[in-house]
Amino acid sequence: MWSLNKTFSAWQRSKITRRSALFCIGYSLALSTSLASCTAPSDNAAQSQGTSANVSTASNSGGGKQEFRVVRSKQLSSLAVLEQQGTLDKALEPLGFTVKWTEFAAGPQQLEALNAGSLDIAHTAESPAIFAQAAGAPLVYVATTHTNGKPVALLVPKDSPVKSVADLKGKRIAFQKASIGHYLLVKALEQAGLTLNDVESVFLPPPEANVAFSQGKVDAWFIWDPYITRAEQSGAGRILIDGENLRDTRNFYTTSRKFYQAHPEVIKVFLEELEKTEDWSRNHPKEMAQLLAPVTQLDPATLEIMHGKYNYGLQPITEAVITKQEEVAGLWYSLKLIPKQVNVRDGFLTPEEYAKFTPQAVLAKQ
Repeated sequence: MWSLNKTFSAWQRSKITRRSALFCIGYSLALSTSLASCTAPSDNAAQSQGTSANVSTASNSGGGKQEFRVVRSKQLSSLAVLEQQGTLDKALEPLGFTVKWTEFAAGPQQLEALNAGSLDIAHTAESPAIFAQAAGAPLVYVATTHTNGKPVALLVPKDSPVKSVADLKGKRIAFQKASIGHYLLVKALEQAGLTLNDVESVFLPPPEANVAFSQGKVDAWFIWDPYITRAEQSGAGRILIDGENLRDTRNFYTTSRKFYQAHPEVIKVFLEELEKTEDWSRNHPKEMAQLLAPVTQLDPATLEIMHGKYNYGLQPITEAVITKQEEVAGLWYSLKLIPKQVNVRDGFLTPEEYAKFTPQAVLAKQ
């Protein structure tokens, strides 16, 4: 099975230090293998393990319908709303598809499953897609979002003496490899006059990082909501900085080249329903909070407040979007974190191809 191990393993061997190994004995260098000594009992088993092995590779469901396998979101997102409302299932019925929602620990695990043929739609930040392309995955970018760093933050324990990013020199910082947390940590350290070499990187998927952070085994954690809000509410952590003034990139919806070529009409219906849900989410914060309270494990009042962190509405893929991805790929290559310079344009389509399945309301935003 294809794995991002090819991209990461050499770097990991040089960067994982003895101190990080002490608190998580048995941590595998494989991207998608979870820790034997760190568990997250409150999280879904598939999320905790974060492997494509947890995803059924069957493409057909009962009744002869084919499965459209979409990543599940546990954030305050329109993707989560889409699942809860069930509108995508109804819209795909005429095409002979049923929807299967599957949860993953983070973006890199999604893209491993996408390339293995056990996921059809992934939703990640900018970096997982680039690392996947560096490892040879023939993915296709199908849509993008607003630039937004508010729902991502660098947490420190509530009673930590750390007051600034500069204070983290020599400290242990947990984050998911090749994630938005990884990218924003590079940006935050750069602003503080530091580099990744000045801190101890502890590479953990979110569920395991949550355990390590709550047990005081790392000094900081770059993560996204709802983990941020849960840590604040429980008293386990406080925000040192968020990504609002750091992030200059976007999230992406991606599929495999094989699925795009076989079922562009399914992608078209998915994006049409998702854009409708984006509009609904933007205009119904109270109803959205009620709907997603069980999903996020946060109370509706808190979710209404969090609603202000998010920007809703799909965005068209333009030349500027592609150019920015090229810039990010160049950054990772310059840091020697990917083995080759990636031609990110291999994952993008022509404007004419995008026009065939991108909702008109989204195209009009160009």
